[in-house]
Amino acid sequence: MGQPQEKELAIETIEPNISHIITEDDEPMDNIFSEKQQRLLTESLNTSWRPGRPFLALANVGIFYGVNMPPIVPDMFLSMDVKAAKDIWKKKNRSYFIWEFGKPPEIVVEVVSNQKGGEADRKLRKYEQIRVAYYIIFDPQRLIQKQELRIYEYSSGGYIPKADRQLTKLDIGVTLWDGDFDEIPARWLRWCDHDDNLIPTGFESVANEIARTQRAEKKAELLAAKLLSLGIDPETVENSL
Repeated sequence: MGQPQEKELAIETIEPNISHIITEDDEPMDNIFSEKQQRLLTESLNTSWRPGRPFLALANVGIFYGVNMPPIVPDMFLSMDVKAAKDIWKKKNRSYFIWEFGKPPEIVVEVVSNQKGGEADRKLRKYEQIRVAYYIIFDPQRLIQKQELRIYEYSSGGYIPKADRQLTKLDIGVTLWDGDFDEIPARWLRWCDHDDNLIPTGFESVANEIARTQRAEKKAELLAAKLLSLGIDPETVENSL
């Protein structure tokens, strides 16, 4: 008599019903500085940062942390080791659903533009609840805090203010930079490396490359002039190399 056959158990992944969730309300309302600051933070990472890991750097996109909970929408966030889905129009791929990505973002940035945003209390508690590793509040007008910049790090169940501006878990930092972005002079929040070198925007990267090329050409011209002054033909030297 044969052994009874074991039935294979079918394990189905049950996705939460998100048909009631509104991923976009189509009612953005922000000031010009905040829009440009958000874009500066995302653009520099997306064009110039090379951490050797995939990441998402997004501005003004909702973070959903519970199926029946309203999202929290930071000015900008960075999430490591994740990618945007190829089918970007599918509802579950339109926003940052923590249960889809399997983790909260590592960094959230809020740019204070008024005294009603709750960045220092309501939002701080929410980011702490969902365990965002680093929470950055940039308050250029000092509307809700004495310092322009405050950084919190999640540790031992809660946020602890950081004394320095290096986000060591990600090998990146932030700094305040006085300069022009989009032809607007202001004090901007910028990303930097562990040596406080700015992570450039795409425009800055091109400008830096042009400057390096021009310096090399100028150096070659000076060398050629020096050789000529010594009675040496630079082309002869070049052909002999």
